[in-house]
Amino acid sequence: AVADQAFLFKTAAREIALQHGLNAVFMAKPIAGQAGSSMHLHQSVIDKDTGRNIFSTSRGKPTRLFLNYIGGLQQYTPAAMSLLAPNVNSYRRITRYNSAPINTHWGYDNRTAGLRVPLATPEAMRVENRIPGSDANPYLAIAGSLAAGYLGIVERIKPEDPLTTDAYELPYGLPRDLLSALQALKDCKPMSKIFG
Repeated sequence: AVADQAFLFKTAAREIALQHGLNAVFMAKPIAGQAGSSMHLHQSVIDKDTGRNIFSTSRGKPTRLFLNYIGGLQQYTPAAMSLLAPNVNSYRRITRYNSAPINTHWGYDNRTAGLRVPLATPEAMRVENRIPGSDANPYLAIAGSLAAGYLGIVERIKPEDPLTTDAYELPYGLPRDLLSALQALKDCKPMSKIFG
C-alpha cells in the first residue's frame, strides 16, 4: 500500500507540475551542490497474532529481534544497494556531509547514520533506512530492505554498537557506483536466494 501511494504521489506531482508549465523530477541528485532527494523507509514488524511490535519490549527497550534486524540491514544493505539506488545519478547523492548516508552504521536519533532509530513509544519503535533515493522503485526498495532485515533475524546477526558520533567521519560502507552495486547483489548468495 505504501509503495502504491509513492507511485500515486509521483504521478500526481508530475501532472500538477505540467499544468503549471513545470516538470517534476524524482532524481536522487537533481542539482549539484545541494542535498539530494531520498525515500527513507521506516520499518517495524508486527506480530500477526497479538498485533504487538516485536521490536520493542513493553518498557520500550529494543528486543533481540530488533537488534538482529538492524544487524541484517548492516550486513546486507550493501548487497541490496542497486535496489535502493538504481541509476547512475543515484550515487551522486551518496556523499559525505550532504544529508545522505554513506555507510550502514546505526544510532538512536542519529541523522548522520544510514540506519536511524527515531525516538518513539514502544508501539512505534522502528528503524529508518535513510539510504534509498527518491528515484528507487518503492516496491523493490522496500523488498530489498525487508530482505536484509529478515536475513538478520534468520541468521541472528548482531549489529555493531549504536553510533553516538558523526557517521560522516567514518569510511564509506556502501557501493559507490551502479556497477559495483550490481556486482555486490550478484555475489551475495543469501540475497540472490531470496530474489531468485
